Amino acid sequence: MSQHLTVVEHPLVQHKLTLMREEKTSTAVFRQLLREISQLLAYEVTSGLAMTTKTITTPMQDMEAPVLDGKKLALISILRAGNGLLDGVLELIPSARVGFVGLYRDEETLEPVQYYFKVPTELEDRLVIAVDPMLATGNSSVAAIDLLKKAGAKNIRFLCLLAAPEGVERMKEAHPDVPIVTASLDERLNDKGYIVPGLGDAGDRMFGTK
Repeated sequence: MSQHLTVVEHPLVQHKLTLMREEKTSTAVFRQLLREISQLLAYEVTSGLAMTTKTITTPMQDMEAPVLDGKKLALISILRAGNGLLDGVLELIPSARVGFVGLYRDEETLEPVQYYFKVPTELEDRLVIAVDPMLATGNSSVAAIDLLKKAGAKNIRFLCLLAAPEGVERMKEAHPDVPIVTASLDERLNDKGYIVPGLGDAGDRMFGTK
């Protein structure tokens, strides 16, 4: 992946995203849509994976057939909302190694504070895909990528459902080597740091909390 930002404009992605944005969509339906859309986004974020071949036997003959090369990729969920995207991607790539980064925002400084970090070994040899539905201010995403790089990750991609221009810029400034894949680049952030038009708080809508 060469470009910094990829917006997936596939009709199914856009249709499902519209249903997710609607205020009247229930928690159960929201969760199901998130799982479905994350699989479609995973298809895009995993494009260009390294390939090799192996000899297999079909019912007709032997052949050299393409398979993924290298170490199993690592999926890193940025808690808590990242878990919704993680589930769908894991269905598509069940052999992936999984890690978690827990960050919360300090209400006074507005800076992200780490409370949990558990990731697979040998990150330097794996493609690492960090998932979080919302790229808003970009502060927690940048902090999560900082931690992953400290842990050895060199080949990182970031997958989100919605991005704000401010978050994309912040990521580009801090981590220009990390491509972003999203379903939509929305208009802006409001004064509370929410993406507009957005879909509200992804974690609250996914888990039925307020």
